[in-house]
Amino acid sequence: MTKTPFKTGFVALIGAPNAGKSTLLNNLLGQKISITSRRPQTTRHRILGIKTTDHSQVVYVDTPGMHLGGKKALNKYLNKTADVSMHGVDVVVWVKDDMKWDNNDISILEKLKEANVPAVLAINKIDKISDKEVLLPFIQKISLEHKFTSIIPISALNGKQLDELESLLFKLLPEGELMYPEDQITDSSERFMTTEIIREKLIRRLGQEIPHAITISIDQYKVEEKITRIYAVIWVERDGQKNIVIGDKGAGLKEIGTQARKDLEEMLDTKVYLNLWVKVKKNWSDNERDLISLGYRGME
Repeated sequence: MTKTPFKTGFVALIGAPNAGKSTLLNNLLGQKISITSRRPQTTRHRILGIKTTDHSQVVYVDTPGMHLGGKKALNKYLNKTADVSMHGVDVVVWVKDDMKWDNNDISILEKLKEANVPAVLAINKIDKISDKEVLLPFIQKISLEHKFTSIIPISALNGKQLDELESLLFKLLPEGELMYPEDQITDSSERFMTTEIIREKLIRRLGQEIPHAITISIDQYKVEEKITRIYAVIWVERDGQKNIVIGDKGAGLKEIGTQARKDLEEMLDTKVYLNLWVKVKKNWSDNERDLISLGYRGME
C-alpha cells in the first residue's frame, strides 16, 4: 500500500476587492482569523492562515483586494502588499465573483503572469448565479485568457466545492515537512487581531466612505491573571468623522466597544476590559510616514 506523501506549501488568495477571499480563508480553516464585511478593501494586510491535517500543512495567504484607480498612499500599499504576496508561493488561487472581464481583471492577469506560478481560478458566489447556463461559456472564454491549472466554481460562504478545491491544491503542493506547529492557525499576533476585530465592528456599523478613513492602534495591552486590559485608539481623518464614530452621547462608540469586547473575550478566552478613544490624524491614509507609524509595514 502506497503511503500518502506529506505536503506543505504556500497558497496565495488574490482577487478584486470584496471577491470573498477572507470568507474563503475562514471557511477553509473552519474558524475566523480574517475580518469580513460587505465593504470593499476590508483586508489591508497580508494574513496567514495555517491548516494542518494528517497529510498536509497548507499556509494560505489572504491579501488585500487588487484594484485600479486609488492614488492615495494607502491604495498603493494595498496593491503592493497583494502583488508581493504572489511571489514565493507554490500556488495562487484567483478568487473571482462575477461573470465580467474588465480592466481590473486584465491588470490582475498581467501580474499573475509575471509571478509565473501555478494558478487556480475559483469562481466564487455561484449560489448567487441565477442562470447557471452562463457559467460554462464564461469558463470557456476565460480559459483562453490564461492557462489556468484548473477553473472551479465555488461558494466560499456556503462551502460548496471547497473539498474539491482543497484536493486540487494538495496535488499541486510539493512534498515537505511541517513549517509551523500543528496547532498554530495564524502568524498574526493577538495585538494585531485585536485591531482587526475593532476595525471590523466599525466597518460593519458605519457608512460607505468613512471605513476607508479609519485605522486602529493599540496604546496599551496588559495581560493580567483574570483579565486583559486593552487601550486602543480609533484614528480618523476629520473631526466630522470623529463625531460620527462616537455617535449621539457616545452611543456609537459604546456599541462598537461592546461588540468588539465580546469577540475579543471569545478569541482570548478571558475577560476583557476595552477602552476606546477616537482621535483625528489629518489625511493619514495619504501620508507614508503616518502609515508606517500606524503599522502599515512595507512602505519603507
